[in-house]
Amino acid sequence: QVRLVESGGGLVQPGGSLRLWCAASGFTFRMYPMNWYRQTPGKERELVATIGEFGRNTDYADSVKGRFTISRSNPKNTVYLQMNSLKPEDTAVYYCNAPQLEAGGYWGQGTQVIVSS
Repeated sequence: QVRLVESGGGLVQPGGSLRLWCAASGFTFRMYPMNWYRQTPGKERELVATIGEFGRNTDYADSVKGRFTISRSNPKNTVYLQMNSLKPEDTAVYYCNAPQLEAGGYWGQGTQVIVSS
């Protein structure tokens, strides 16, 4: 079955860095674009970054542009999110998603990122 497992979150001070990763299984990963989202309780889920099937096309939310980098390894069935210069407003649960797989209907458990001094 389709499975998305996000990892790498934790507590970090403002200005610090974290690298998140999402391990995918149960579908042909290399055929699908991948997204990273984040969500804070009580707020709508926000699209953070997107990457094309081959990793050559990437896009970012204005709030993270210049600080976050999305990448992928198709042989490893994994998508990454490198987060630098973290701010308190980056605090959220981060999720990966394949938007063209069953209309983006599969989600993992997410990984918590807390940016605080």
